Amino acid sequence: MVSSLGGAGALAAPPFAAAQGASDAHGIRFDDVSVAYGEQVVLESLTLAVKPGEIVALIGPSGSGKTTALRAVAGFVRPARGRIFIGTRDVTDLAPHARNIGMVVQNYALFPHMRAEENVAFGLRARGAGADVIRERVPECLRLVGMASYAKRYPRELSGGQQQRVAIARALAIRPQVLLLDEPLSALDAKVRVQLRDEIRRIQLEVGTTTLFVTHDQEEALAVADRVGVMRAGRIEQIDEPETIYSRPSTAFVAQFIGLTNPLPGIVENGSATVLGKPVPLLPGSPPNGAVSVLVRPEAVTVRPGGEPSGAGAATVAATSFLGAHGRVQARLGDGTLVLAQMPTGAVAELAVGDAVTVQVLPVAALATRPTD
Repeated sequence: MVSSLGGAGALAAPPFAAAQGASDAHGIRFDDVSVAYGEQVVLESLTLAVKPGEIVALIGPSGSGKTTALRAVAGFVRPARGRIFIGTRDVTDLAPHARNIGMVVQNYALFPHMRAEENVAFGLRARGAGADVIRERVPECLRLVGMASYAKRYPRELSGGQQQRVAIARALAIRPQVLLLDEPLSALDAKVRVQLRDEIRRIQLEVGTTTLFVTHDQEEALAVADRVGVMRAGRIEQIDEPETIYSRPSTAFVAQFIGLTNPLPGIVENGSATVLGKPVPLLPGSPPNGAVSVLVRPEAVTVRPGGEPSGAGAATVAATSFLGAHGRVQARLGDGTLVLAQMPTGAVAELAVGDAVTVQVLPVAALATRPTD
């Protein structure tokens, strides 16, 4: 797959600069878009606006429709209903090459017989750019992604992360109106993935290109995007800023899909639930009364040594794990329920499997559902 799509109109755009910003960018709009493969509906009545200069990440389980949404913008799938706009232009019926889109995919898609600079120049040459434009644009894009010193190397001489940087440079070289990122980091190892996700965010902020980012990695989405859309069964369950998605999920699905949760029994009264003997404020959408399951984040749970064997929160340590600056503790309550807590490494180090402990829930707002939900 060629990772840059578009028409010759993109070639007249000004050089990359922070001053270019979002004011020159184009947004993306889905207007009641549905896509079906035969009898199977994979995208259902999707209405979504990506603002000019914004980066929106779509995440969700396999089959949720996130990749189909991106492919619909690219022109690789045709909606059964609805329209797709880039800026004010209806692109629903346009061929992929006529949409002025830059695209980066997970397998890099570089031409193995071309050097890095030739790969970056490919889209420009295909659009009839002059030699002076290519001479200026290619080094500029390679500098933007930190690959200027690798211009003469072939893909086989580059690491996976370096190849993906070249692929990003190639997608940006044509000055696309929008940039589509389809699981661009999934083929990289963990350390390189973290480094490159931060670079993608830096580049996007510098260039100001409207970006739609599809990923299965929750942490990646939260770290990179201005807004995150959680998809389920072809629809967007919630779209919000990363902090809101994580700390104020609107549905149980979002709460359980993003990050980790402890579903703990509680009783609701006067807008809060009593969980392990402590009050927990509830988010909108929680049941107003009665027995509930409260979805408590691990960082809102503390585990301290000792405690009354029959007291609220009495438990024993079932397992510990260390994750750098913080660690996790699994504690088993008297009824057999396992509770996961995330705490500073020093606090975790004081606990051992089999220790008697007390589990407490901090008064951090959480979403509650009926136990049968």
